[in-house]
Amino acid sequence: MNEQYGPIIRDGLWKNNPALVQLLGLCPLLAVTNTVINGLGLGLATILTLVASNGIVSLLRKQIPDEARLPVFVMIIASIVTIIELSMNAWFHELYLILGIFIPLIVTNCAITGRAEAFAARNPVGPSVVDGLMMGIGFTTVLVILGGMREVIGQGTLLSEAHLMFGEAARNFTIVVFEDYRGFLMALLPPGAFIGLGLIVALKNIIDAKQASKQPQNINAIAEPAS
Repeated sequence: MNEQYGPIIRDGLWKNNPALVQLLGLCPLLAVTNTVINGLGLGLATILTLVASNGIVSLLRKQIPDEARLPVFVMIIASIVTIIELSMNAWFHELYLILGIFIPLIVTNCAITGRAEAFAARNPVGPSVVDGLMMGIGFTTVLVILGGMREVIGQGTLLSEAHLMFGEAARNFTIVVFEDYRGFLMALLPPGAFIGLGLIVALKNIIDAKQASKQPQNINAIAEPAS
């Protein structure tokens, strides 16, 4: 089990993260991540889309002709996104209004179509669902981290407007990081999103470089017998 799903989990969360490595789906990632709640809302919608689309594509992979593969994938994804959009409009209407056009634009997210084409169309249902879940969690993690960075720097709070997702009881969830903070507008604008994402990608590259530099030392330590 670990040998089958371990690489899938590592790829989705870190090694092949759609936002940090593949750099896919950047339009909604940069546009709506001015708060943690906005990023989390879009991220959860993306997770549901990835899991459902990967599962359905995997189930139907032997019935879908190669000539119509991509149109069928898009139709499946569009149907799932429509269900999610209508559900958000009904249950999370205020958050739905904030996210706006970026919910239906999930259909055009290359990360979702890419996973359907590259993985779900070639693998059984179990691994395909896990792949969609891990890719979605990896993407959502970046959304939330970037949203947290921009919210703290931009307006000095965390989890503002949490009631949009968690109900009226969550109005007190807001954490004031900086008292009497005047805010930093650029962090809330698109340039702040580009800078924040660049810093996160740079941090990941630094971590990967340090891990890669340790590997030869570990191999030599194993190869050399203890004196």
